Amino acid sequence: MTSPTLPKLIGARIKRREDPRLIQGRGTYVDDIKLAGMLHMAFKRSDIAHGRIVSIDTSAAEAMEGVECVLTGAQLAEFLGPMPILTPFPAPPHYAVATDTVRYAGEPVAVVVATDRYVARDAADAIQVEFDPLPVVVDPDRALAGDPAVLHPDLTNILGQTGSNIALYVPAGTGFDPVAGTVDNSAIDAAFANAEVVISQRMWNQRLVPNAMEPRGVVAHWEPGKDTLTVWSSTQNPHTARNTFCGLLGLGQDQVRVIAPEVGGGFGAKINIYGEDYVACAVSRRLGLPVKWIEDRSEAFVATTHGRDIVADLEIAAKRDGTILGLRVKLIADIGAYEMLLTALVPTLTNGMLSGVYDIPAIRSELYEVFTNKTPTDAYRGAGRPEGIYFVERGIDMLARELGMDPGELRRKNFIKPDKFPFMTQAGNQYDSGNYEAALDLALKNANWEGLKRERDAARAEGRVVGLGMSFYVEICGIGGWEHASVTVHADGRITATTGTSPHGQGHETTFSTLLSGQFGVPADRITIVHGDTAMVKAGNGTLGSRSQVSGGTAIMNAGEKVKGRMAEFAAFMLGAEAEAKADELEFVDGRIQLAGTPSIGKTFEEVAAFAYMGAGNAAGAGMGYPEGGAGLTDEAFWEPAGATFPFGCHIAMVEVDRDTGELAVKKLVAIDDCGTVVNPLIVEGQVHGGLAQGIGQALLEGAVYDEDGQLLTGSFMDYAMPRASDLPRFELDKTTTVSPHTPLGTKGIGEAGTIGSTPCIVNAAVDALSPFGVTHLDMPLRPELLWRIIQGGAQ
Repeated sequence: MTSPTLPKLIGARIKRREDPRLIQGRGTYVDDIKLAGMLHMAFKRSDIAHGRIVSIDTSAAEAMEGVECVLTGAQLAEFLGPMPILTPFPAPPHYAVATDTVRYAGEPVAVVVATDRYVARDAADAIQVEFDPLPVVVDPDRALAGDPAVLHPDLTNILGQTGSNIALYVPAGTGFDPVAGTVDNSAIDAAFANAEVVISQRMWNQRLVPNAMEPRGVVAHWEPGKDTLTVWSSTQNPHTARNTFCGLLGLGQDQVRVIAPEVGGGFGAKINIYGEDYVACAVSRRLGLPVKWIEDRSEAFVATTHGRDIVADLEIAAKRDGTILGLRVKLIADIGAYEMLLTALVPTLTNGMLSGVYDIPAIRSELYEVFTNKTPTDAYRGAGRPEGIYFVERGIDMLARELGMDPGELRRKNFIKPDKFPFMTQAGNQYDSGNYEAALDLALKNANWEGLKRERDAARAEGRVVGLGMSFYVEICGIGGWEHASVTVHADGRITATTGTSPHGQGHETTFSTLLSGQFGVPADRITIVHGDTAMVKAGNGTLGSRSQVSGGTAIMNAGEKVKGRMAEFAAFMLGAEAEAKADELEFVDGRIQLAGTPSIGKTFEEVAAFAYMGAGNAAGAGMGYPEGGAGLTDEAFWEPAGATFPFGCHIAMVEVDRDTGELAVKKLVAIDDCGTVVNPLIVEGQVHGGLAQGIGQALLEGAVYDEDGQLLTGSFMDYAMPRASDLPRFELDKTTTVSPHTPLGTKGIGEAGTIGSTPCIVNAAVDALSPFGVTHLDMPLRPELLWRIIQGGAQ
């Protein structure tokens, strides 16, 4: 594949321009928004996981000084309908505030609006709710069987069933015809019939709480005289928020403005538009005053969507020489009590990643999404891809151990070869490009794999519990459809660009200004990137699925290229006949627009910009001519990739478990990533660092634990362990570069890669460390007590 010609500055290590204002506390977040007459909301939330609402007594709350109004779910439903979702499957109606039945602990049952946040909270606490408790189901297997409770008995699901907890059933893989809805199992049956070895394992990718540094928040301001609504929201996709607000409130898109100021992390959980957002908008419109709601950390644990929580029954059929013949898996996704914006979609991405980086001739998967009495799930960094890769990579490692093969050589034997791309996997995705052996070879070299094995064996001889792990990942990026951008060169030579992607820590301002700086040959500090405001950015699909550079960056460059072409026409006109005949040979270099090879024939960038805004009339008055096409230097672009991109990589880890405490220390972690062309290595490495920390956190520490009554036992940082710097090693990063044919720069995406590859790598290393104790599999998180009991001879 031919590598693209890259603009200047691509690959330069440029520091993030956003950081100074953020680290100095000069950023503006939702909670910093203060408006005259602003009211504050607080929610009364259910303290049981399942029950009918018998009565709600709001009299004590309404009597408190400063309380403007108290609304129950039934009262809100009179002017606020069920929340919309963006998936096409059958779903139960879901009101922002429960109307008659609660289905998870933490579900809102009433809202208080008051002059002060603390008064609102005190009043919410004063509301008395009587419930008629119903049976609770938190186990996905029991939910699949409808035992002991069905959450939405009136829902008719995709199978035509009523009285079931099955929200969605999706078969996929070899022999499945999605159009006809038929399944031919002959290929997968033959793969297992011809297998010389079969490994099988039930494994769990546990439920996680996203825990962004900034909890959610919203300020809604309805202006009655203008009939307009302005919403400040900690969201990843302001245009999607605007569109859903318009749909639910019956407003035009010209009437609603959504602003995402600084957003302190999202990790997918802020893609969703939440009930609190809709309530704030509806209440502000009803009262004619601005309304603010800021989530506290305790609320965030139960009110913000969770991630992961998929159980897999995995089987791999293979020959004794390591050739994989087939993979069969049953997935049960615990999606919680309701479907949110993209809830149903996320587990289907797990289905699509079950081929991993391997040329597996037959794959058969069945996905069941089930309702339980838990907080709903939705996207969390990786969104379905980490789960699929985890299941496959654990299975590959188990197969290597069963066959006595080096885990790297087993992977190498089954890789999709470079000359097979584009490659349609049996899981249903068409991979754009890949060179997996190159990434493996670099990982083995950088980690000194053979030396690590000798080091591990020597440590074991001393009685230490040491293990090595390896994983390979591939993921789908560039999803989410088209993206929009505009570029304007002002009369003074400064540049403003807008983007429909919306950052929450990714460094868009730095990356996109770098692209334009190289394109126009001007310093990046003369370029402003505008995002997160639907009144200033024409359109957009937001930030999700590692799409920002793939789609957003390309849209900006395409818009910039249009403006650059027009600017070259102005410059050529100014330079006279010789340059005008060679307008396509003008170059933009160091603040000048000049004839290639003859830099003396040129104008400064500012001179050309000023001339572009002179206009034909003024030019004529000055005795000058003017090029056809009129004044101004602004243009826009919509861009959508021809297909998804598929970055990949290899991780290698060494871990040691303390015999006396069971604590697992990650001694070494090598990560090789291939995200195609790297625009800014500093930003890419920062994204990988963050992803690695979250992936290791899942492997070792994190997990949302519910009791049988549906109560979240890990509802604060006292009980929900997060990774800290002391839990992490010094990451050793490197890259290979395999460009994507679907993007002009060959970029692929990097934001979720570290999270996807690190988790199975750490678990594989832990299983290797504990293999002398007879361990073949461990479910996450790998908490010290679990490992200590194994070492001491206890049950897993």
